[in-house]
Amino acid sequence: MRVTRTLRATAGAALTGALLLASGGTASADQVRKGQWPLEAFGAQQLWKDATGKGVTVAVLDSGFRTTHQDLTGQFLAGPDWGKATEEQHAKSLKPNEDVRDHGTAMAGIIAGHGHGPGGSEGVKGLAPDAKILPVPEFKNSGLATRWAVDHGADVINMSYTESVPGADDCASIHYALEKGVVVVAGVGNDGLPKKNYPAACPGVIGAGSVDQYGEADDANNANSTLDLLAPGVKIPVAMGKSDSAYRTADGSSAASAYVSAAAALLKEKFPKLTPGQIANRLVKTAGLAQAEKDKHLKLPDAHYGYGFIQPGPALRRTIAAGPAQGPLPMPQGKAPQSGVVPGADKPEADAPMGGKEKVMLFGGIGLGVLVVVGIVVGVVVATRRRNNNGGQAWG
Repeated sequence: MRVTRTLRATAGAALTGALLLASGGTASADQVRKGQWPLEAFGAQQLWKDATGKGVTVAVLDSGFRTTHQDLTGQFLAGPDWGKATEEQHAKSLKPNEDVRDHGTAMAGIIAGHGHGPGGSEGVKGLAPDAKILPVPEFKNSGLATRWAVDHGADVINMSYTESVPGADDCASIHYALEKGVVVVAGVGNDGLPKKNYPAACPGVIGAGSVDQYGEADDANNANSTLDLLAPGVKIPVAMGKSDSAYRTADGSSAASAYVSAAAALLKEKFPKLTPGQIANRLVKTAGLAQAEKDKHLKLPDAHYGYGFIQPGPALRRTIAAGPAQGPLPMPQGKAPQSGVVPGADKPEADAPMGGKEKVMLFGGIGLGVLVVVGIVVGVVVATRRRNNNGGQAWG
C-alpha cells in the first residue's frame, strides 16, 4: 500500500473524501511535480484551502542558497551580512563537484517553493508555498545563526544538519528561540545508529526522521529518543544543481526536517498564538502509523517511529485542546542563558562512541541524486510493488 493511501486511511472519513477529490484533479505535465509524492500524500490542494504559510517566516540554517532558482524567486528575505564569508569558508570544505548552495536551496524548495510555468504547475512546490525563507548560512556558527534568525523575525527554524558534539551555544540559542515563540526543527541523522546527534538532541527541538511513500520508517534514521516525528524523506525531488532550472532526487532526514518545518509554518499561520510546544502538540496528536506498525502495538514515542508520521491536514483541522505551553516533548527548563549549553541537554547514548566533533548535512543520498532539468523524469510515483523489509528500492 502506498503511503498516500496509508495517510488517507488514518485521516478520518471526511478528510479521506476530500483527499480523494483532490487526487482526481488535472495532472501536471511536469515530471518533477509528478514526482512530488508528499504533496499527493498530504492532499496539498485541500491543505492550501486552510493555510499556505502566508505571513510566516521560516529561517533555513544551512550551507548556502541559490536565490535565483526558478522555483524560489521572490521567496527569500535578506540574510545576514556575514553570510558570504561564512559561505566561502564552507565552500572550502566541499568536494570539487559540490556547490555550497545546493543543500540550502533544496530545503528552501521543500518548504516554500512556488514552482514555475503556467499557474506554477511545474517544478518544485513547497508544502507552505506562501511562507518566506530567511536564509542563514551557519557553517560553524549554529548558535550565532539561531540567535540572528530569532532576532530577525523567524517563526520557524529549520536545521537540516547534525553535529556529534554540540557547539558551546547551540542548545542555549535554541532555548532562546523557544522562549521567543519560535518552533525549531532538526533532522535526527542518517547514520542508522542509536547515537544522538545535535541539534536534534537539544531540549525543545522537534527531531525529524525520514519515512518513505509506503509509510515505512527509513532504516537510515538514527533511532533513539530524539526522533519525535517522521516525514517524507525518500525519493524526494529537490531544487538543486548547477543551474536555476536543475533538480535532483534525494533521500534523508534533511527533507523530513524541511517537511516538518513547512507543516509548522502552516500551523503558525492558522494558530499564531500557539507556543512552540503547542504546535508540536498538534503534530504529535495527529501523527499516524502504517497498519503494520499499528499491529505491533508500539509504546509511543518509539525509538524508530517517534509518534508517527506527520499529517498536516488533521493537524490543521481537528479540534485539539491547546494544552500546556510546554507541549508533549522535553523542553528546556528555566530562563534561557545568553550562551553555553543548556543544563540538562540530552547526552549521547552511552553505547555510541562519538569520536571528534563533526557537522554533516543530512541528505543520505545527495551524492547519488540524478541531476535533471524540467521535463525529464525524476521519479515514478505509481509503483506497484512494496519496498522490501531490507530497505530495497521503493520503485516498481
